[in-house]
Amino acid sequence: MSFIDDIKAQAKKDIKTIVLPEYMDSRTYEAAVKIAREGIARVVLIGTPEEIAANKGDFDLTGITVIDPKTDPNRQKYIDKFVELRAKKGMTPEKAEEQMMSDYMYYACLMCKCGDADGAVSGACHSTGNTIRPALQLLKTKPGISSVSGFFVMDVPDCEFGENGRFVFADCAVNVDFDSAKLAEIAILSAQSFEAFIGAEAKVAMLSYSTKGSAKHDDVTKVAEAVKLVKESHPEIKVDGELQFDAAIVPSVASLKAPGSDVAGHANTIIFPSLEAGNIGYKLVQRLAKAGAYGPVLQGLSMPVNDLSRGCYADDIVGVVAMTAVQAQKA
Repeated sequence: MSFIDDIKAQAKKDIKTIVLPEYMDSRTYEAAVKIAREGIARVVLIGTPEEIAANKGDFDLTGITVIDPKTDPNRQKYIDKFVELRAKKGMTPEKAEEQMMSDYMYYACLMCKCGDADGAVSGACHSTGNTIRPALQLLKTKPGISSVSGFFVMDVPDCEFGENGRFVFADCAVNVDFDSAKLAEIAILSAQSFEAFIGAEAKVAMLSYSTKGSAKHDDVTKVAEAVKLVKESHPEIKVDGELQFDAAIVPSVASLKAPGSDVAGHANTIIFPSLEAGNIGYKLVQRLAKAGAYGPVLQGLSMPVNDLSRGCYADDIVGVVAMTAVQAQKA
């Protein structure tokens, strides 16, 4: 069974409500129909009758909840909540209403915040920033978490490394500037994400161009310090570094470069030292190894909100909705 089939099966065990706010794209409707047919989640679409009619094409939305934001009985509740959450930023009922009606991602996040939905998925027509910004403003990060990060689940065919060829790669999508504290936080969240999605113990490798002091530079020290921070705050997590990628996943290399490590040679959760490295790394594996790359999945938010590539297919939306539902199960 493929990774995404495993995730769909997991999502079906405890059905969650996921909002799709991008009424203007036919892929949204195609995905919603597939999700409902497969029983992966309860799908909510946001749009006025006119907006839905103009964009849904021939898709039959029977059994799919469609919320008209102009007539929704919860509309005032959401306006009040928006004002409550953003009052210190000068939010007024008039501004809240205008924001909700001009950008349905705000409406979706308010549904989540008020307990009327479990998660949201957007990005087929909007930038990552337009997806993350409402979530940060309204849902905020988990207690003790400073920022959101993004990971990919990599499913590499015919691969002897990782967890039967499955890995989490992070951060490949969100943070540009990493210090040791940020790297440590990403490592902790990624270990939790690996265990939630793969169902096995995370073995976290903090990558560098150096292994165990083989090179000296501030960039190497940054990674080594991050490892110390993870071990201090979460001693239950198996983590090691700094490690080069081959030392992280290949046992024979690990035995030479990092003997005695309980992670080196067996890593399945890969933390890159920069966004640049992470983004290049996942795309190299995706293209050269013909690997499945599922994400970016956002981690660190108080409730699951996930982003899509603007080049995605309807089946990609289905997969991300399933992953969002699984995140909601673990919340």
